Amino acid sequence: MKIEMGESLFYSWLRHVKKCQIVQTNWKVSSQWQLSDADTLEKLMALVDKHYSEKHNYSIFKQNTSLSQLLQQGECDVLGISIQPDETTYYAVDVAFHEAGLNYGNRDITVMKVLEKCARTAFCLHGYLSTKEAEIIFASPKINLSVLSDLIPCVEELNLLFADNGYDFTFRVIANEEYNDLVLKPILLVSDGVADTSELFLRSYQMYKMFSDVRTTARTIRNTTSTPKLKHLEYDYTDADVYQELKIGQLAQKVLGRMLCDGCASDEEIAAMQTAEYSKQHFDLQYPLLKLATEAETPLHYYAKPIEINGTRYRMCCEWFEKKGANNDRPYLLKWIESHKKQ
Repeated sequence: MKIEMGESLFYSWLRHVKKCQIVQTNWKVSSQWQLSDADTLEKLMALVDKHYSEKHNYSIFKQNTSLSQLLQQGECDVLGISIQPDETTYYAVDVAFHEAGLNYGNRDITVMKVLEKCARTAFCLHGYLSTKEAEIIFASPKINLSVLSDLIPCVEELNLLFADNGYDFTFRVIANEEYNDLVLKPILLVSDGVADTSELFLRSYQMYKMFSDVRTTARTIRNTTSTPKLKHLEYDYTDADVYQELKIGQLAQKVLGRMLCDGCASDEEIAAMQTAEYSKQHFDLQYPLLKLATEAETPLHYYAKPIEINGTRYRMCCEWFEKKGANNDRPYLLKWIESHKKQ
């Protein structure tokens, strides 16, 4: 079986960063599936084709003469479904890695290929999964700026075309530094404790980290001319670009929790975080942020795993929400993180 490391990366990213309970690589349409709303999708396909032909002289769907022919050729590298009590979110990712920069031919052909992949994925999601809402991502660690300068406006036009026709698909391109900041770094940040041998990217990283830590320790021990101090190999986990893709609970555990352990809050603040008043004012929580970990069992509303701050073990509140227009704790949490970063 052929294994693509980019697909393995996004498989883990969807599972652990986007909290998808269902993730499948190489998702393909079956000829035995029933296509729904075919007439509407055929009209949308013609509309997309006409728009890019007239505005950019692109032939998005090339020799595909029918919707069914287009869909049967499709394959989504990674499909994820996040099922939450109040909503179900679909993610579809196509990932490509060309060492010299994304290249499916010349510049125009490369842009057309990406647009075709994105549109076809949207047709498949609506036609076979009956959804009009999804995040559809094309990702590549290296896309030359000349290609991006043509591609990004075209993707924005694709968002508008679908929105004008009653769809809530979000088309995104993640490339270059964003690939590092929005995908690679967040999955490494939340990878602690993942022990699934099927997640090859994470297993490779864990092996690399194990041996790199050993080498760093050995070098430190040999360096007898200075005070032994391990070099911190990880990136700045409080970088906003790193954690903007994280869910609110992950942001609290992986960033706020680590900041508290690293001494980013004063003793007075730690004491205040054990009160409901401070926690409501600064984090919009309904319970104290911190609770002494003295109970044998995990109390309701708190994470099971304690954190240690200045030698004392606490449990942190797990009641975090980010419902736009309603109960949204994210702005409070981001404000605290920004104001307490160590310079």
